[in-house]
Amino acid sequence: MRTIVSPAQLRSRRGRLIYWSLLVLLLAAFTLAFLFPLYWAATGAMKSPGELARTPPTVVPRVWHPESYVQAWQQMDLGRYFLNTVVVAGGAWLVQLVVDVPAAFALSKLRPKLGNAVLGLMLATLMLPASALLVPTYLTVTDVPLLHLNLLNSPTAIWLPAAANAFNIYVLKRFFDQIPDELLESARLDGAGPVRILLRIVLPLSRPILAVVSIFAVVTAWKDFIWPLLVFPDPGKQTLSVLLQRVAIDMPLNLLVAGLVLAGVPMVALFLVFQRQILAGLGSGAFKG
Repeated sequence: MRTIVSPAQLRSRRGRLIYWSLLVLLLAAFTLAFLFPLYWAATGAMKSPGELARTPPTVVPRVWHPESYVQAWQQMDLGRYFLNTVVVAGGAWLVQLVVDVPAAFALSKLRPKLGNAVLGLMLATLMLPASALLVPTYLTVTDVPLLHLNLLNSPTAIWLPAAANAFNIYVLKRFFDQIPDELLESARLDGAGPVRILLRIVLPLSRPILAVVSIFAVVTAWKDFIWPLLVFPDPGKQTLSVLLQRVAIDMPLNLLVAGLVLAGVPMVALFLVFQRQILAGLGSGAFKG
């Protein structure tokens, strides 16, 4: 096997020194590139507004103001908007799993007639820009067909449009395709129906990909801005992303940065807690062609 550095060069002392030196430098550079923005935001919130806006900027605050986080929490009433966002993101996650998992299971293992055509139509929706769907979706949630309900200022205005996610259905279906049919057939011979097979066999085997899909669902709902801005005209029911944009003009810069940092902490914590499941799901082959 031909590589950039031959095995003979790696076995030499000079080759090992150069190899490990470059590897450490590259790892340090990539780590700095990812962590420095987080450091800049976290320390920027602890600067005074004048120091934060000065040119050239200071890498380390001259005077530390950790109370900025407390002031941002109190002045922007972040606790209330955190709760709003948790309700929106949690509901969107639950609704997507309830709808997408059975849909992917049906397309993968039950193989209904015209299943491929249905999947193709679902994937075709991914070709449409999100902005093109705003108006028809908005008209739908303001007057739900048949029910004639107005869902504005209700979390269901976000939950229902997010329910049928074509990307999640495709990813789940690709994972379910890898589950051996013999395993499911043996369960059918024991008298298990489709629902029992899904709950007792498929879901326990699908924890890695369910973790990936869950992260996608929660992060998408947590950081979404345009759609919550449209469906929550009542300021008291808005999410964090809408709040931070609304108060950006009147809020001191350091407090605004503190609010942004606090809004991002749950997503960073979520990744750190479930990183093993996420990496397992990404490496499970569900994304391979």
